Amino acid sequence: MRRRSPTSQSFDDSMEKGQGKNHHPRVCLLASLSGLFWFLLLYFHFVILGGNHVHDSPNLDPLSLNKQSIITPQSNPNPLNRATIRNAKVEMDNNELVVKSKPLEKNVQPPPAVVRPVISDNSSRRDPESYSFMRALRTVENKSDLCGGRYIYVHDLPPRFNEDMLKECRTLSPWTNFCKFTANSGLGPQMENAEGVFSNTGWYATNQFAVDVIFGNRMKQYECLTNDSSLAAAIFVPFYAGFDIARYLWGYNVTTRDAASLDLVDWLQKRPEWNIMGGKDHFLVAGRITWDFRRLSDSDSDWGNKLLFLPAGRNMSMLVVESSPWNANDFGIPYPTYFHPAKDAEVFTWQDRMRKLERKWLFCFAGGPRPGNPKSIRGQIIDQCKESKACTLLKCGQSGESKCHSPSSIMKMFQSSLFCLQPQGDSYTRRSAFDAMLAGCIPVFFHPASAYTQYTWHLPKNYSAYSVFISENDVRKKNISIEEMLNQIPPEKVKELREAVISMIPRLIYADPRSKLETLKDAFDVAVDAVINRVTRLRKDIIEDRKYDNYIEELSWKYSLLDEGQTELAAHEWDPFFEKPKDRSAESDNSSAEAAKNSWKNEQGQQ
Repeated sequence: MRRRSPTSQSFDDSMEKGQGKNHHPRVCLLASLSGLFWFLLLYFHFVILGGNHVHDSPNLDPLSLNKQSIITPQSNPNPLNRATIRNAKVEMDNNELVVKSKPLEKNVQPPPAVVRPVISDNSSRRDPESYSFMRALRTVENKSDLCGGRYIYVHDLPPRFNEDMLKECRTLSPWTNFCKFTANSGLGPQMENAEGVFSNTGWYATNQFAVDVIFGNRMKQYECLTNDSSLAAAIFVPFYAGFDIARYLWGYNVTTRDAASLDLVDWLQKRPEWNIMGGKDHFLVAGRITWDFRRLSDSDSDWGNKLLFLPAGRNMSMLVVESSPWNANDFGIPYPTYFHPAKDAEVFTWQDRMRKLERKWLFCFAGGPRPGNPKSIRGQIIDQCKESKACTLLKCGQSGESKCHSPSSIMKMFQSSLFCLQPQGDSYTRRSAFDAMLAGCIPVFFHPASAYTQYTWHLPKNYSAYSVFISENDVRKKNISIEEMLNQIPPEKVKELREAVISMIPRLIYADPRSKLETLKDAFDVAVDAVINRVTRLRKDIIEDRKYDNYIEELSWKYSLLDEGQTELAAHEWDPFFEKPKDRSAESDNSSAEAAKNSWKNEQGQQ
């Protein structure tokens, strides 16, 4: 019989000994595993699932939790505060979760006054103190500061945007030397008073498109300028936009026409002042009609530049002599007249003189026909005036009579008439309307965009208080008699209308930029006040998180007619004048661009 080796015997003996003992170690192992299982099960139920109640709580968005919003129990003793719940969620690994989540397990809802829903920063109301413009808004509270709420900051633009254009004034018009119109701070050459039509001082041969430089020079005399932009109620951009586009309208491609506008926008957007409101507190002036800045395409054959269609251009407020009824980023200001007084007394003397004048003509018209425009009623107006013994006519053509372009001849005719007919020009508006009102002549308008929806800052909203409206449709289709309609107005009403017109003269003229009126506000002052009011309202809307989601920009002409605090639009008697064709939505814009071209052609004939 073979003998076992010591090693093998020892191994077998150990196996036999193990099989022969009791099973206590195995039972202990099973008990430990069972205990661990129940521990994990209970932990999952009470801790993990219990913690997930945070996600089921109403109005709570776990994706918007962030460490910056955490408030510890020590800083906020209310255990049901939303911040405490956020803290429990974030500190889940710190073994504090169970304690902080217990109130939620009792289904106790936090008080509504304490819990605020988590909403995006775009829709939540920020602390007003966090806005950079709060300092500017508060300046109005300082009653000892006469400029409180009225400060203007003027960007110090490189000279290529303004002064260099004046140095190159011969390039501002392809047909004439424009340099004479930039003299005397933009007023043009002083006029003589040989016929006694004007006053002895304050009268200049001002170009109708010279507002850029006139307004800019008036701003230099503004009494509330500041070098601290944080105090500014608005920010002025002294870019001569009208002069810029005048250089390149004829014979230049879109790249050249857009160059200065794009350069300006690039310069502004790098300034810290721009970032405060994205340019919505900025404004600039262009002494031309809006259609020169609203090119619809990048075709060289299209008219103008695209300054007002640039995103930055849309944010700024642009003051033009004719605005668009369908856009919200431009505002009409008066064309310059020939009268630029340096003192209040000059205005008062002129007003008194206009009151005392004998006016032998019932109505008058200065202008030429527009045979190429089938919608124009000028031909019918000229015919009616010729046939009437109560009308005086100064007929103009592209080659024109010299008297038609003579300021003294025009003003003399307006001074001798009760009513001055103001149909559309090449576009909606005419400088002639302001020359007429300066002469104390009651304007007769035939389209609401010729004045009523244009100059809402400078003219009363109640248009029947200072003017007469005769629909051009009635003249065109019904051949209504203008003379008969004007004769139906009672003499007392005529007197009231004329007095209203004469009283408006100060706010329709631009005072001499080299001086300052003392008690009167001129067209510049009215415009600046309106811009400041607009920016102030916008800032308050931002603070109060007030949005106008239902605003319809294409009906912007209607909003300008609303009373203060009124926001709802309704059907208006002028709706037919501003409706765009549904099948060709751009037709109105195209026709306006064509009108801008015609305006330039007629300007060429006047040089």
